Amino acid sequence: MKYEAVIGLEVHAQMLTDTKVFCGCSTKFGSEPNSQTCEVCIGMPGVLPVLNKKALEFAIRTGLATNCTISSYSRFARKNYFYPDLPKGYQISQYEHPICEHGFIEIVVDGEVRRIGITRIHMEEDAGKNIHEGGGHYSLVDLNRAGVPLMEIVSEPDIRSPREASEYMRKLRAVLRYLGVCDGNMEQGSLRCDANVSVRPTGQKEFGTRAEVKNINSFRFVEKAVEYEIKRQIKVIEEGGKVIQETRLWDSTKGITESMRSKEEAHDYRYFPEPDLVPIIADRSWVGEIKAALPELPDARRDRFVKEYGIPEYDADLLTSEKAVAEWFEDAIRAGGQPKAVSNWMMGDLMRLLNEENKFIEECPLKPSQLTEMLKLINKGTISGKIAKTVFEEMYRSGKNAEEIVREKGLVQISDESAIEKLVDEVIARHSKEAERFRGGDEKLLGFFVGQVMKATKGKANPQMLNELLKKKLS
Repeated sequence: MKYEAVIGLEVHAQMLTDTKVFCGCSTKFGSEPNSQTCEVCIGMPGVLPVLNKKALEFAIRTGLATNCTISSYSRFARKNYFYPDLPKGYQISQYEHPICEHGFIEIVVDGEVRRIGITRIHMEEDAGKNIHEGGGHYSLVDLNRAGVPLMEIVSEPDIRSPREASEYMRKLRAVLRYLGVCDGNMEQGSLRCDANVSVRPTGQKEFGTRAEVKNINSFRFVEKAVEYEIKRQIKVIEEGGKVIQETRLWDSTKGITESMRSKEEAHDYRYFPEPDLVPIIADRSWVGEIKAALPELPDARRDRFVKEYGIPEYDADLLTSEKAVAEWFEDAIRAGGQPKAVSNWMMGDLMRLLNEENKFIEECPLKPSQLTEMLKLINKGTISGKIAKTVFEEMYRSGKNAEEIVREKGLVQISDESAIEKLVDEVIARHSKEAERFRGGDEKLLGFFVGQVMKATKGKANPQMLNELLKKKLS
């Protein structure tokens, strides 16, 4: 029997506000434990929360960018449960009346456009963090994160494969970063994902029993965790067992999911309206202002890159996946670079060097104008494409401009026809047997002769001139 996976993702995105959602404490990451707390976020009796307007704006901005309906009326609720990192004994969240509903984003997988529905986007506060250190029978609690503003973005169960799950996460992260509402740092926990996974026989309409997989903190782990869970559930069914509804943890070291607890239902949390916060009435004119101020988003920018710069869709997809990468590309174009040449160097050598040092393009030591200056030297024939590889890496490492590096290292391309012709004659004379084989039809040997001349000139010979002279001399 063949099976189909049914997957929905619950993504928690930490909003890029300076202060927490219901108080004025800082949201800065990495501070001394419990140094960013006050009576409100640690739940002292008698305190009153006040909603951070910027958090509300960020949630609305995200809803508009993901094609959601912005609710005219929404309100907060108390989600009741006990855990040491939740000092109030409840989490302020949204339940019956979320701020955004019924949206979607589109992803492309294997050339096919897939629309993934978004059930809702709601605001809530984060909990603190339990720290399990040492050999003692205790844990420490850091409440710096308690009260940090989150958006929970809940997808419809429209995802059908591990690959679609990771592509959805990548696309959602790109949208959030373009909007400037979340930095998308999964390592620091500002973007976290829980996956609801079930399987059913192909063609069946009813959903199977789902398990929720928590603790997923990278795109690769999203794919691996979902893939493992699908295989686990199919194995359970085929061996005659029943999948149970439960919460499972992804163990990235072992590459498996492990049972954590039985899955809670909404009634287990005893949701009820938050009495200390008034309902949110989203002013339509204000929502209109937020919509008018939305930036150009990844899909629109990709389409514009293809149309305006004439680059392939593949290039445009990669260049617009991150806002900072797209802006670096356009800065290089404005500095005089040819779009396809800039794209090739960015997707090849630049990304390779950044990846080697685990850097984002925001940390790139190379300026877009420096790349375009080097491209101009190639176009003028001052350096060859091969020499440019050396120049580019030196530019990246040292921060020097291309002309300075070419001058210091004596890398100017040899374009003197008589000088190249002399070297060609010498190489052919030294390799007369190979020359005869070439004339006999073994045309692959042209590369051998090019290599010999390039070796003699340390890669400085003008490639076009060299090829023309070799064909002429060997004919």
